[in-house]
Order: sequence, then structure tokens, then C-alpha cells
Amino acid sequence: MSGSTILFYMLAGLILGSGLLSVTTRQLFRAAIYLLFSLIGMAGMYFWMEYDFIAAVQIVVYVGGITVLIIFSIFLTQQAGELLPQAKFSRSLFSALASFCAFALVMIQILGHTFPTKTATTVDPNVKNIGYQMLGVNSGGGYALPFEVVSMLLLAALVGCIIIALNQKPIKK
Repeated sequence: MSGSTILFYMLAGLILGSGLLSVTTRQLFRAAIYLLFSLIGMAGMYFWMEYDFIAAVQIVVYVGGITVLIIFSIFLTQQAGELLPQAKFSRSLFSALASFCAFALVMIQILGHTFPTKTATTVDPNVKNIGYQMLGVNSGGGYALPFEVVSMLLLAALVGCIIIALNQKPIKK
């Protein structure tokens, strides 16, 4: 087994393990920290595939921005140390069943899809070419509008977190 294969399995274990811990822990702050580790593992996976720009964006936007926003929101609601309520067995069973069904549907789609044998010409993944592809300079399409829609969604989430934090009842002493 080569070093590259070992690194892949270590990163995959970090991503899957911390992702599983993130959704199963009952402490809200720990769930955010596990999410942070999962996103760092994804950035490591991008570095492993030699997509340095995408890895840097992953670290700056998701690890540095989204996770910090989530942790900030947790601290604003003053519930960082509290345990989340124990999930009912019926909800746990339903979520496991829904996860299995979603996984099965994705696998059916993948196995039923015929992938082309010839690929289009590859584009060097540097910042200039990524920018051209995002803005649709050469292809006529582009992804500037979805990018802006996502930024508006994140802004709405931030405003919602602030409103929820301001509507908290005062703590009685």
C-alpha cells in the first residue's frame, strides 16, 4: 500500500468519522467542532487531489467563514454547554431509513448512468481558468448568479441567527 493510499484512507476516515460524530453528538458546540474537522478533512482531500485553489477556498469560506458563523451563533443563543434532547427512537429509525433510501437512490442512479468514454479537453485548474469558467467568459454560461444567490442565503442565515439571539428571554437570577 502506497503512502498516497494511506493518506486517502486517513482523510476519508477523518471526514466520515467527524461527520458521523457531528450528527450524533448531543452537545451543540461539539457538533460544530466535529463539522469543522470534517471540513478540514475535505480541504485535505482537495490538496491530495492537487486542486490547491479549491482547497484554499474550502478553508477560507467553509472552515474560516461558515464554521465560525455557526460557532458565533451558538454562543449568541447562550446554549453552548447545554445537552440537546435525546432523539426519539421513531425519529432515529425514520432518519436511518431515509438515509438508506437516499443512498440507495443515488447508487441506482450511478449504476444506471452510462458514462462517456471520451472526455472533453481538460482545463488546467488555475485561478484564471476557474474564473473564466465561473463567469462563463468562454462557454457563454457561467455560475455568477448561483454564487450570488448562495451569498444572499448566507446573509439571511446570519440575520436570522442575530434575530433569534436577540429574542431570547432574559436569564433570571
